[in-house]
Parts: sequence; C-alpha cells; structure tokens
Amino acid sequence: MILCRTPFRISFFGGGTDYPDWYLKHGGSVISTTINKYCYISIRYLPPFFEHRIRLIYSKLELCQNYMEIKHPAVRETLRFMDINDGLEIHHDGDLPARSGMGSSSSFTVGLLNSLYALQGKRVTKNTLANESIQIEQNMIKETVGSQDQTAASYGGLNKIVFQTNGEIEIQPVTISMLRINELDSHLMLFYTGIMRTASDVADSFVPNILNKEKVLNKMHDLVDQSVTILQENKSILEFGALLHETWELKRQLSQKITNHIVDDLYKRALKKGAIGGKITGAGGGGFLLLFVPPSFQLQVKKELKELLHVPFSFDFTGSRIIVYEPNLDEYNNLNKQENNSYQTFRELNTIE
Repeated sequence: MILCRTPFRISFFGGGTDYPDWYLKHGGSVISTTINKYCYISIRYLPPFFEHRIRLIYSKLELCQNYMEIKHPAVRETLRFMDINDGLEIHHDGDLPARSGMGSSSSFTVGLLNSLYALQGKRVTKNTLANESIQIEQNMIKETVGSQDQTAASYGGLNKIVFQTNGEIEIQPVTISMLRINELDSHLMLFYTGIMRTASDVADSFVPNILNKEKVLNKMHDLVDQSVTILQENKSILEFGALLHETWELKRQLSQKITNHIVDDLYKRALKKGAIGGKITGAGGGGFLLLFVPPSFQLQVKKELKELLHVPFSFDFTGSRIIVYEPNLDEYNNLNKQENNSYQTFRELNTIE
C-alpha cells in the first residue's frame, strides 16, 4: 500500500501569466502558497482474484480491465504516461471539494504520479513531478490549464514561481521570517461559496485570446514583485491586502466568466464589514472566496457571510509526500505466480482424455 499526501494551493498574484500561450512569449510569474488541506491517493497492486484488473474509487467507482477503459482522464492518461498495465486499486480522498479553485485537479495528478513512482520503488524529484504533471494535463488530457498548480503542489511552500519564455520554470521561495508568515496567515480568511465550476471551462473563455489581454496581464504581473517587496521589506501587511483587491479588479477584466452577481455581492458585503481585499481562488467563477481581513474585523465578516462555510487553514511547506510506503511487491509477485500455476494446472486437467 502506498499513501501519498499532496497539498492544495492558494494563488495570490500573477494568475493568468502561467498559461503557456502567454509566458512562452512574454514570460510570467505568480505568488502562491500551499495550505494544510490535502488530496490523498492510496494505491496498491490488485490481487489477481477479481474479474476486473483496475478498481478506481473517487466520487465514482470504475472497474476496468485496462487503463484505456478508464473514464477519469487524469488516471487514464497518467497510467498511459507511465505505461502501467498491472492490476491496480486506486483510491482518492480530499479535504476540499473538486472544481473549487484550489488546484485540486493538479494536486490529484501530482499525487497519483508520485504514488505510481513509489509503487515501482522509485523516488523522483519535485521538478520531475511538476514537469511531468504539466505534460500530462496540458498535452495528454489537453485541458486549458496553466503551469502553476502542478508546480505548487509538487514543491509546497510560499513561493514566487517564474515562467521563462524558453519553457523553464524557476521556483523562488519567498524568504521571510516565520513571524511575518504568521502575520500574513492571520489576515487571511477562506470561504466556500458552494459554486462548482470547471477551471478549464472558465479559462477557455479568455486563454484562446490571451495575447489580446496584454495590458491587463502586464499589470497583474507587476503586482507579483510588489507583493514580494511588501513581505520582505516589512511594510504594513495591509498593503498586501490592498494589492489583492487591485489584482481582483484586474482579473475581472479577463472574462465575464471570472465572476458573477453572487460572487460580486459576497465580496462587496465583506468589504463593508472590514475586508481590505480578496479574490476568487483559481480561474474564477466560483469555488472559494479568499479574503484579506484584519483580525479585529474577522468576526463581523464571518457573521456577515454566515451562509458560507468558513474554512480555517495554515500554510504548508512540504509539497507532495509519500506518507505510507508498504509496496508488498513479494506478495504481488507470489500471487501472480500462483495464478499462473493454477491456470496451467487447470489446462492440464482439462486436456486429459
């Protein structure tokens, strides 16, 4: 049995500049952090006693003979990428719902890839996990997704992630004291709106014409370095919240699908009760509402948004990790030998005249 834990992420600034259509021409960067909410993938070799060869359990149950029959695109294409044809049981659980803007689909892909390597007795680098997950999602599944979520889930931590025009990705940890990290953390509130959407559907509304959004994306890109300066030079943490408001106002200009009247109303109500800034996490359209609220105003913001689920969190610095490693390879090999021997005996008995 292999159990992998992979964190979800919150993106603060620069979202949109991590799409290859943009950064391969202009470059890009984001500021994001992973949090202590996780995607869990457990995986083991499936004993050869069942009619099916693959048992996949997530919000649905799939019983298949080979990976080509699997309907879940990330599982199917990751097994194809790894060229794995063994019998497997794969089980997924998550602390947060899917399609909620927390990078859940990429955390799933990163965690599955990490688990499959571990099952084969291989340890891979965070860089490999990030790059191969990007390849699977962008080139094999062909989803309209950026490159920040896979990188954040693989590495973990509070980082500036830089996307070069040559396709290379550089991870720069934001080097600040734990006191400063805790100060930032204490000003952040996360609320679940209950609005589910597919990130690629929202992205499809602006990515095909993303080069026409140059003015907006350049401004959003500039806020990345400004936010790092605020954190590292110990400027008032409230300036970070003001930048969040500014980036949300810019992001809304990318597409009409970024927001809706429900989200706009929630955000306005939060501002009236003391929030300084905030944004919808991920591509937009729904999911989680991130707010920057001074601690003295957080109770009244929580009361104002009482119809929403408040989700306390803290930062995570581990990235995708194998937390249980019991591969049982000998048992798997013995079971297959027993299966082959039993099959041979069956054939011999049935061919005696």
